[in-house]
Amino acid sequence: MNGAPVKPTGAPNGAPAKPGSAPNGAPVNGAPAKPTNGTTANGTTANGTTAANGTAANGTAAKPGTKPAAGPTPTVPPARTPDGTAIGPAVDPLGSPDDEDEKDAGGRDATTTARPTSTTRTSTNRTSTTRTAAVPQSAQTRAERRAAGRDGLSRAAGRGRAGSRPTPSATRRGADREADERPAPPRGRIATAIAALVVAVAAKVRHWPGGERLVGAGHWVDGRVQAYLDGKDPAALTTHAWLWRRRRRASYALLAAFIGVPILTFALGWLFIPVPNADSAVESQLNTVSFSDGSVIARVAPGEQGNRQKVTINQIPPAVQHAVLSAEDRTFYTNSGFDIGGILHAAFKQITGGAGGGSTITQQYVKNAMVGDEHSYFRKFRELIISAKITQEYSKDQVLEDYLNSIYLGRGAYGIQAASQAYFNKPVQQLTPAEGAVIAGLIQAPSQWDPAVNLEGSQRRWNYVMDGMVSSGWLSQAQRSAATFPATAPPRKTINGVPDDDRGHIYAAVKDELRTLGIDEDALVTEGLQIQTTIDPKAQQEATDSVQKEMKGKPGNLRSAAVSVDPRTGDVLSYYGGDNGSGLDYAQVQKQAGSTFKPFVMLAALERNPPIGISTQFDGQQIPGKTVRNVEGADCSSCSLKRAMTLSNNVVFTALGNEVGPKAVADAAHQAGISAKLDNPNSGIALGNVEVTPLEMAGAYATFANDGVYHKPHLVQKVTTSSGEVLYDHAADQGEPRIDPKVARNVTEAMRDVPTYDGAQLSGGRQAAGKTGTVQSHIDNQNNDAWMVGYTPSVVASVWVGTDDNTPIQYGDGKPIYGHGIPSDIWQSFMNGATQGTPKQSFGDFVPVAGTDPGETASGEGQQAGTSSASPTTTSKPSTRASAPTQPSASAAPTAAPTQQPPAPQAEEPAAPQQQQQQPAEQQQAPAQDPTEPGTP
Repeated sequence: MNGAPVKPTGAPNGAPAKPGSAPNGAPVNGAPAKPTNGTTANGTTANGTTAANGTAANGTAAKPGTKPAAGPTPTVPPARTPDGTAIGPAVDPLGSPDDEDEKDAGGRDATTTARPTSTTRTSTNRTSTTRTAAVPQSAQTRAERRAAGRDGLSRAAGRGRAGSRPTPSATRRGADREADERPAPPRGRIATAIAALVVAVAAKVRHWPGGERLVGAGHWVDGRVQAYLDGKDPAALTTHAWLWRRRRRASYALLAAFIGVPILTFALGWLFIPVPNADSAVESQLNTVSFSDGSVIARVAPGEQGNRQKVTINQIPPAVQHAVLSAEDRTFYTNSGFDIGGILHAAFKQITGGAGGGSTITQQYVKNAMVGDEHSYFRKFRELIISAKITQEYSKDQVLEDYLNSIYLGRGAYGIQAASQAYFNKPVQQLTPAEGAVIAGLIQAPSQWDPAVNLEGSQRRWNYVMDGMVSSGWLSQAQRSAATFPATAPPRKTINGVPDDDRGHIYAAVKDELRTLGIDEDALVTEGLQIQTTIDPKAQQEATDSVQKEMKGKPGNLRSAAVSVDPRTGDVLSYYGGDNGSGLDYAQVQKQAGSTFKPFVMLAALERNPPIGISTQFDGQQIPGKTVRNVEGADCSSCSLKRAMTLSNNVVFTALGNEVGPKAVADAAHQAGISAKLDNPNSGIALGNVEVTPLEMAGAYATFANDGVYHKPHLVQKVTTSSGEVLYDHAADQGEPRIDPKVARNVTEAMRDVPTYDGAQLSGGRQAAGKTGTVQSHIDNQNNDAWMVGYTPSVVASVWVGTDDNTPIQYGDGKPIYGHGIPSDIWQSFMNGATQGTPKQSFGDFVPVAGTDPGETASGEGQQAGTSSASPTTTSKPSTRASAPTQPSASAAPTAAPTQQPPAPQAEEPAAPQQQQQQPAEQQQAPAQDPTEPGTP
C-alpha cells in the first residue's frame, strides 16, 4: 500500500497462473474477480499505475508493440438502471458543446459496453469463446445510438479503417483506448447506409428554425419504434431470439400499415371530398382561349345557347338506355358503382406508360362531369371516393339519368337529347334501337366514330353495341337480324360562345392547330382547357383597325386578310381572317401570289453555283408581240436585279426564273417556308402562278428577316386542363437554319427599296423590306387579287385583298386595285402601329454574294435610313463577268412565255411612285394586259 507494485494473486513471482485463475483480477469462467492488494478490477493500481493492459506492473510503460499479459481481456458489465437499461455517457456525433462532458479524465470518449454473455471454457488443449450477444438497440442510450450512426456514416463515406469490421462480441479494451470502439447492433450494408443518411439529414435539419425540436421528435419516434421492435427486457434474450422478435414485429407493423393506411385514406377521402352538383360541374367546364397576356379572346361553355337539354330517365326509351349500357357497362345494375379491378388495371397501365380503362358508368359520369380526365393517381382516388358516395346516395336510375344528360356525344352535343337532334333531327323519345346504338357507340370517341367522319368505324361500333344487347337479353335475335345501320344527318356548324367577329377565326385556327398537337375536339370541349395563344392584343387591335380603316367606304364584295409573325420565334402576333368569325377564314385561303413570289426566284439565283448576285444586269425591256410584258414605267434597258425587284419588272424575272429553272424556284420557296406542294412548276412560277395562303407567306418572308433561320408559325403557346395538368407547352426553340445568313441578307437587300418606291415606307426612317403583288383577272384591265408582304427585323406582315368569287377587285369608281394600293396601305398602317415605341433595328451589314452593291434604286420622302448612297441603278455600270459570271447577255431578249399557261392568268402592276399610289385614278394609265400573261408584280 506504499506504492510498491503488488503481485497478482495466483501468479507468484510472475509464474504462470494456475488453471481457473487470472492475473490482475481478470474474471474466472466469466465471473469478475475481486480486486486484491490494491489493484482495481480494471487493472489499475491503487496509486494510479496501470497494470497488465499495455503497461508494466511496476508502473513503467510497456514498449510499443508489447503484447499485454496472457489471458482473456477483462470486461466489466455496465451500470444499469432498475429496469435493466445500460447507462452510459451521452455522445453527440454532431459535435455539440456538451462533448466535453462525455470524455474521461484523460480526454478520451468514455462509453460502456452492453451486457456481456460470453463464457470461456477452459480445457487441457484449448480455450473456446462462445457467442457474445450484441446490444439490443433499445437498450442503448440516445448518445450510444448517435455514436453508432456516426460510425455508420464514417463507413459509408469510406473513412473506416481498412479491413476493420465490428463484431457483436467486441468489448471495451481498456480505459486507455483513444476512442470508443463498441460497435452498433448487427446491421447490413443497406441499414448502415440508411443510418448514415439519417445522420446527415439530421445534421442539416438541426440548423433550421425549430430544427432541434424536429430532430428531437425524430429521436422520440425512433425510440418508440425501437422499443416496440425490441419488446420487453430484450437483454434477457439471446441474439437469435432478439433478432427474430424484431423481424416478427416489423412484419406485423408492415402488415398493419398495408391494411390500415388505405382504410384511413379512404375514410379521410369520404369525409373531406364532396360530391359536386352535376349541372354546375358540366357548366363550369369552360374552354378559354386567351391572348398572350392572359386576357380572354373566347370563352366556350358546354350547354350554352340551349345545346344541353335535360330529360328524365322515363323520357329515354329503354332500348336506348340498354344500348348505352351495352356499349359502356353491361353490369351497371349489378356492380357496386366502382370497379376495383378496373382501377388497379388503370393504375398498372399508367405505371407502364399505357392508357387506363375499365371504368363503370358511375366512374365515367364522375370523371366526365366532376373530376376531369387528368392522368394522375389523385384523380383516380377522387373518382373512386365520389363514385362510392354516389352509389350510396343515388339510385341506379338517377345515376344513369345524370350520366346521359351530361355525357359529350360529339357535334357540340351534350346529353342524349342534344345528340338525338344533332344526328337524327328528332327528340330522344323517337329514337329506334338502331339509332340509339349509333349514339351509344359514339361515347368512346365522339369525334372519331362520327359517321360523317369515319363511317366504317362507326358501323363497327354499332355492330358491337347491337351484339351486346342481344347477349345481355335486351334485344331479340330476330330484331338484331332485321336491323340496319341508320342514316344520320350531316353535321351543322355550331357557335357555342365563339365570338362572331375576327376573333372567331383565331379560335378556329387554334382548334386546327390543337389537332396537329394531338388535342382533339373531345378534349377541347370536355376538359375545360385553358389555351394561351401567341396573339398580342395590341398587334391584333392594330391589324383590325388598319383593315377596317382602309376598307371603309370600299365596295362590299371586297375581302381582306392580315397576318403578322415574329420572325425570331414564329409566334403569330396578329391574325385577321375577316370580320365574320363564323364565315370563311381568308388568312387560310389559297390565292395566287403574283409578284410576291419573285423573292424566291432571287433566292434560287443567289444559291445557284455560281451565284447570280443582285447587282447582275439584265435587259428588262419588253419585246413587242411577246406574252411577257411590263407595265408602264417598269421597262429598263439595263437594270440590276435589285432595281428589277423594285420596279417589279416581269421580263427580267421571267428570264431569271428560266435561267435557274422552275424546279429550283419551287425548291427555294419550300426552303424559305412555303408549305404548298408546288407540283409540276413551269416558268410562270417566277411571276407567282402558284396558290399560297397569307399565313405561309408571312412565315416564308420571316425566314429572310431572321437571317435564314426558319420558325414554323404557330398560335398555341400553352394548354392546361381545368385541373392544372399541362397538356402542351411550346418551349422556345433555336429554329431551323435553312438559308445561309449572307444569302438571306442579299434577298432582303433586293427588296429594301420596294416600300419606298410603292409609297409604303415606315415612319421615322425605320428599315423595312417587302414586295407587292397583283393577280390579273380574266377581264381586261382588271385584277383578282392584290398582295403586300414585308417586314422589319422584328415583325413580318402579310396582307391580301380579294373577293369570294374571284370577281375583279375595284374601287368604287370601277378602277382596278393593285398591290401598291389597299394592301400596301393596310401594311403600312399596321406596321407603323405595331412598331411604334419599339427600338429601330437594322438588317445588318450587306455583303454581296456575287457582284457589287447595286446601291439605291428608289428615293424620295420615306427613304430608308442607312441605305448606301451609291448612284442609281439606271446609271450604274454593269458588273463584269468575273464578278458576276452568270450575268446574261444585256442584249439578249428574255425567254418568251412557256407554251403551258398557268391555270389563272395574272396581271401586270404599273410602276407606283408616291403620287400614283395616292391617286388611284392614275392607275388607268396602265396599258391593257394580255389575259394569258403568266405573272405580275
